Amino acid sequence: MHLQTVTYGAPAGWSAPLPVDQNGSRTLVLAFAAAGLADDDAPFQALRDAFPGSLLAGCSTAGEIAGAQVHDDSFSVAIARFEHTDLRRACTVIDSPDDSLAAGARLAAQLGGDGLRAVFVLSDGLRVNGSLLVEGLTRHLPADVVVTGGLAGDGSRFQRTWVLQGGAPKTHVVCAVGFYGERLRIGVGCEGGWSHFGPERRITRSQGNVLFELDGKPALDLYKTYLGERAAGLPGTALLFPLSVAGEGQETLVRTILAIDEKRKSMTFAGDLPAGGSARLMRANTDKLIDSAGQAARTASAGADLGAEALVISVSCVGRRLVLGERTDEEAETVAAAAPERSAHVGFYSYGEISPSARGNASQLHNQTMTVTVFSEA
Repeated sequence: MHLQTVTYGAPAGWSAPLPVDQNGSRTLVLAFAAAGLADDDAPFQALRDAFPGSLLAGCSTAGEIAGAQVHDDSFSVAIARFEHTDLRRACTVIDSPDDSLAAGARLAAQLGGDGLRAVFVLSDGLRVNGSLLVEGLTRHLPADVVVTGGLAGDGSRFQRTWVLQGGAPKTHVVCAVGFYGERLRIGVGCEGGWSHFGPERRITRSQGNVLFELDGKPALDLYKTYLGERAAGLPGTALLFPLSVAGEGQETLVRTILAIDEKRKSMTFAGDLPAGGSARLMRANTDKLIDSAGQAARTASAGADLGAEALVISVSCVGRRLVLGERTDEEAETVAAAAPERSAHVGFYSYGEISPSARGNASQLHNQTMTVTVFSEA
């Protein structure tokens, strides 16, 4: 594998010339960019011109990760030319969260085939039920295919997200990259670092990813009592206080709010909340968040060929960034420090993270979590 990373920001432009000699069918160009940059076609055109025969993938963010730093209003781009791994793109339109399960199945149908080892998926972050999207993918793919990725972001604004399709930013789209070949090595890591507080409550009424009642009381009203003065900033301030959610006999997952409905007293989350399950509020300790990112990177790196070059992709949650504040760079730094020695590190802050929670487990949607995927070749 041959790797190079570049960044772009106005007015300086590209940090280095785009390596046009790396163009080819086994080259992945992965670009994460601020949502507002969709209005400036120049950097997208530059990527299309430089890599006409390569696979371009990427999405909008709530912060771009490049090496050991986090940026805003920029592009973070990795160019990875694989030697022994074939690549295939799949895209589908998603009109509403109700289409999420079928969208995942459509992607799986496009990607299925001999030698498929991994799928990296990027989705519109506002019009999707991430839980059902991942279920649609994993249900129709072989169990040993590793599925990772994330939901596109838009800072803390929650107004517009996009995914690259045909090298241009598009809304209402989910795209995925399939990786094929026996010599591909994939490592994954997934850690949270949040702490519970307050009582455990029963989910007494929900529909998919919409929560109506906890312990028989309007969910939004109950949530606001915990937030106090911060309730005026909903849904953005909800990123600071996610819920841990578990169905009966199921793994506990973290869920964060995407939208609220004052009339229905409900909250819409990035993933499902099972009726009859349990929910509990969470809050953060910054040191624990940073330490958990390093642990995710160490776990992912253990699955890579440590003597080879490695593409390291971090997908972290916008809520973690809001909590970390001025210490956000430390999260990127701890991942970079734990990554394989010969690696290139890019990533983004998202509205949802997709990863197995442990090697061998099925992939799921996570929130408020640092997920790390490491690709290398033997």
